[in-house]
Amino acid sequence: MKEKVLERFLRYIKIDTQSDENSETTPSTEKQFNLAKVLKQELESLGLKDISLDDKCYLMATLPANTDKKIPTIGFIAHMDTSPDMPGAVENPNFVRDYYGDDIVINKEKNLVLTTTEFPELKEYIGNTLITTDGNTLLGADDKAGIAEIMTAMEYLVHHPEVKHGTIKVGFTPDEEIGRGVDFFDVKKFDAEFAYTLDGGGIGELEYENFNAAGAKIFVQGRNIHPGYAKDKMLNAMLIAMEMNAMLPVHQRPEHTEGYEGFYHLVKMEGTVENAMLQYIIRDHDKEKFEHKKKFITHVVEYMNKRYGEDVLKLELKDQYFNMKQQVLPVFHVVETAKQAMEELGIAPVVVPIRGGTDGARLSYMGLPCPNIFAGGHNFHGKFEYVPVESMERATAVILKIIELYSTK
Repeated sequence: MKEKVLERFLRYIKIDTQSDENSETTPSTEKQFNLAKVLKQELESLGLKDISLDDKCYLMATLPANTDKKIPTIGFIAHMDTSPDMPGAVENPNFVRDYYGDDIVINKEKNLVLTTTEFPELKEYIGNTLITTDGNTLLGADDKAGIAEIMTAMEYLVHHPEVKHGTIKVGFTPDEEIGRGVDFFDVKKFDAEFAYTLDGGGIGELEYENFNAAGAKIFVQGRNIHPGYAKDKMLNAMLIAMEMNAMLPVHQRPEHTEGYEGFYHLVKMEGTVENAMLQYIIRDHDKEKFEHKKKFITHVVEYMNKRYGEDVLKLELKDQYFNMKQQVLPVFHVVETAKQAMEELGIAPVVVPIRGGTDGARLSYMGLPCPNIFAGGHNFHGKFEYVPVESMERATAVILKIIELYSTK
């Protein structure tokens, strides 16, 4: 399996599938179809059934049950796009075979080094084969490692009919990196009782809690007067925006939080004296604290309007996604089975809250409970991204073990 998952991964990362947050189409970039068509052909050659690739770039397929035993229909899902943050066509990945625990030079000319000081988890992979970028692109392990793992697991089951299993569904989605990964995902068509996304980080990661998320935009209408005659007349929109931001708690910023701690994150700011805009993302695992954060920023805007005049500040506040935990708890066997699968394979489960969101979070609220399993990569979205080949192999084994455990219950 190691050679198969590696061969697939190296093929997939050559295909540029960057999504585009400024696009209004789905998929946001046509080039995501290039990978989808390759995967569709592979699924066809493996003999999977009900293969469909729709006009929104959602690819689904079914591996039929090979036993009459009543077994839950399980889904496995990964996303095809890579982050807009860096170029996504990987032509020259670096290989570090039998890694011995030292710093890794990924680009000598640019002086780019994966150091064990900055990335201490590297030492957990001594003896492994690591794949890194060459410093010019991201690697694409997020989430082409997940795709390679799912495809390799399906190939194994096709070639080993003696391994009994129920109906298995696979799904590959576009635009996850820009928050639109399941906008048009047809849960009814997918027809699984529950699923797993293969979109986590290092080996052993298992996640079924994520942030509750909202987005806020605050528009400030100033009043521009010639500065020589501005006394008691000018409203400087930029200064009002800065004052408003200063009223949010400093200790609740991303750079000061971890674990279950939520935050307000200023992601964009622009303006002139006449107009200004602040854009935030608001996050918290705890629903009550999440609602409090939304109320607090609303109250701050109301206070500022009382201070400077009605409608000087306008708030747009929208929920984005919610903590999947509430949807997973009623079917908690999906988490327990994944933990058992890892433990039986000698992998220590690392159950951590996601300080972000996944396709699985939204799918869970669409009726498809969907925790997240490690795909193996580290340092996603940048030039320091890397993945141990052995972690991809182990993720493939976890998929097969989950299927085995449900087949023998």
